[in-house]
Amino acid sequence: MVLLHVLFEHAVGYALLALKEVEEISLLLPQVEECVLNLGKFHNIVRLVAFCPFSSSQVALENANAVSEGVVHEDLRLLLETHLPPKKKKVLLGVGDPKIGAAIQEELGYNCQTGGVIAEILRGVRLHFHNLVKGLTDLSACKAQLGLGHSYSRAKVKFNVNRVDNMIIQSISLLDQLDKDINTFSMRVREWYGYHFPELVKIINDNATYCRLAQFIGNRKELNEEKLEKLEELTMDAAKAKAILDASRSSMGMDISAIDLINIESFSSRVVSLSEYRQSLHTYLRSKMSQVAPSLSALIGEAVGARLIAHAGSLTNLAKYPASTVQILGAEKALFRALKTRGNTPKYGLIFHSTFIGRAAAKNKGRISRYLANKCSIASRIDCFSEVPTSVFGEKLREQVEERLSFYETGEIPRKNLDVMKEAMVQAEEAAAEITRKLEKQEKKRLKKEKKRLAAIALASSENSSAPEECEETSERPKKKKKQKPQEALQENGMEDPSVSFSKPKKKKSFSKEELVSSDLEETAGTGSLPKRKKSFPKEETVTDPDESENKRVPKKKRKLSKEEPLSSGPEEAAASKSSGSKKKKKLRKLSQES
Repeated sequence: MVLLHVLFEHAVGYALLALKEVEEISLLLPQVEECVLNLGKFHNIVRLVAFCPFSSSQVALENANAVSEGVVHEDLRLLLETHLPPKKKKVLLGVGDPKIGAAIQEELGYNCQTGGVIAEILRGVRLHFHNLVKGLTDLSACKAQLGLGHSYSRAKVKFNVNRVDNMIIQSISLLDQLDKDINTFSMRVREWYGYHFPELVKIINDNATYCRLAQFIGNRKELNEEKLEKLEELTMDAAKAKAILDASRSSMGMDISAIDLINIESFSSRVVSLSEYRQSLHTYLRSKMSQVAPSLSALIGEAVGARLIAHAGSLTNLAKYPASTVQILGAEKALFRALKTRGNTPKYGLIFHSTFIGRAAAKNKGRISRYLANKCSIASRIDCFSEVPTSVFGEKLREQVEERLSFYETGEIPRKNLDVMKEAMVQAEEAAAEITRKLEKQEKKRLKKEKKRLAAIALASSENSSAPEECEETSERPKKKKKQKPQEALQENGMEDPSVSFSKPKKKKSFSKEELVSSDLEETAGTGSLPKRKKSFPKEETVTDPDESENKRVPKKKRKLSKEEPLSSGPEEAAASKSSGSKKKKKLRKLSQES
C-alpha cells in the first residue's frame, strides 16, 4: 500500500502530514470536500507527522525564494529525509507547486503528485493549520504571513529610489500643462495691456518678456530716459528698448486708471512666476532623465524621451515595445483611422518632435523615423536593464543617426553597427568604473561625516553630563573663599604688623642725630635689641587687628595708615618708645667708649 504524505509550506515553517485511507479518499471526492470544512472529520483523515519552524524571518525569506524558484532548500531536504519512510517507492508526496515537486523528485527520488485530491487536502490544511500545530494561534500565523509577504515582495521588486520613472511621467505632464496655461495667460495679458499700450505687442514676441515689461512699465506716460537701462536689461536688446521708449511717447492707446494697472501688474507677476517655475521644472526633468534614462535622453532629447515614457506608462513598458510600435507611439488615432479607411498609415508619432525628422528631406522622413525608432528601442532597453546608468550608448546611437542622415543627403557610407557597439562597450566600461569610484568616494565621505556627527553627539552628551559636576564645583569654591577671607585678612595683618613695628623706630631714628651718626656702628654691632621690639610691638598691635580685618582694606591703604599710626597711637605706646630710645642711647655710648 502506498503511503500518501502532503507537504505544506507556511510562513512559520514546513509541515509534513500523512493521510489515512488513501484509496477511499481518491474515490470519494465530494466527501473529501465536506470533510475539509469540519475540523473533527479532517483530523480523522489527516495527522501531522513533522513540523520544521523557521528560526528567523531571513530564513523564512530564503525558503520562500527557493520554493518560488523551484529549488530544494537545505531545511526542506533535511525534513523530508528525516521523516519520510526510507523506502522511496512506497511513498507518494503531495505538493501544491509543480516546480518544487519536480525538483524534489529529481534530487531526492520521491514520487510527487499535484492537483486533484492534493489541492483539496491542502485547502483544508491551510484552513485548520493553526489547530494542527501546537502553540500556534491564528493571529500569530496571520502576522507571520503578512511579514513574509512584505519582505518577499520587497526583495522581488528591488526598489531603487533614484530610478523611478513615475516622477518623469508626472513632471512631463505638468510641463505640457504649464506650457498651455502660460500661453493662455500671456495672450490674456497681451489683450488686456494692449488697450493701453498696443505698440508693445508688435515689438516684443516672447510671452514671458512681454509680461515682465507690462509689470515694469505700468503707465506708459511715466516711461522716460531714466528707465531705458532697465528696459535694456529686460529685453536684452538696446534697439528694442529704444523702440519701446519711442512708441510710448507716440502711442495710440487709451488712458487707463490706477486700479486697472494694479490688476494688470498682479496678473503679469503671476504669469512671470509661472514661467520661472516652468524653467525650474524643466531643469528638474533633465536631471531626472539623466538618472533614469541617460541613453534615451542623449539620443532623442529629454522632453521627447520623457513623453515616450509617459505615453508607454513606464520605462519597462517602453523597453518591451518593438521598434514599429515606438515609431507610431502617439499617433494611434491616425493609425486606426488609416486602417479603417484603408488609407496610408502614419510614419511617425511622438518622435516627430526630435530634430532628426525635421532636418531630413520629405522623401526621407519615413526612413529616418523608422531608423530613429529602432535606435530608441535599443536605448530604452539599455537604460531599463543596465545596472549602472550611462549615456555612452545614447551618444553612440546618436552618432549613428547623424551618419545615416548624412548618408541620405550625401551618400557617405556610415560605420557598421558592430564597430560602433565595440567602441561603446569599451567606453561604457570606463564610465562604469569612474561611476563606481565616485560612488565609493561618496560613501566614504558619508561614513566620515557620520562618524564626525556621532563623535560630536558623544562629546555633547559627555559635556552635558559633566556640566552639573562643574556647577557643583563652582558653587563650592566661593564658599571656601568666603571662609578663607577672614583668615587671610588676619594673616595679612599679622604679617604687616612687624613692618609697622619696624617703621616706628626708623622714624624715631630720623629724629635722633646721634643714631644717624652711629648707624655704621649699629651694623657692625648687630641688631641685638630688634627681636625684643618684634616681640613687644605685635602684642600691642594685635588689639587693632580685628578692626583692620573687618574694614578689609587694600594693603596700600594699610601701609599709608601704618605711617600715620604713630600719630594716633596711645600714651602707652609713646612711653614704650621713649624708654626704648633711652636704652639704646646708653648702649651706643658704651660701645663708643669701648672703641
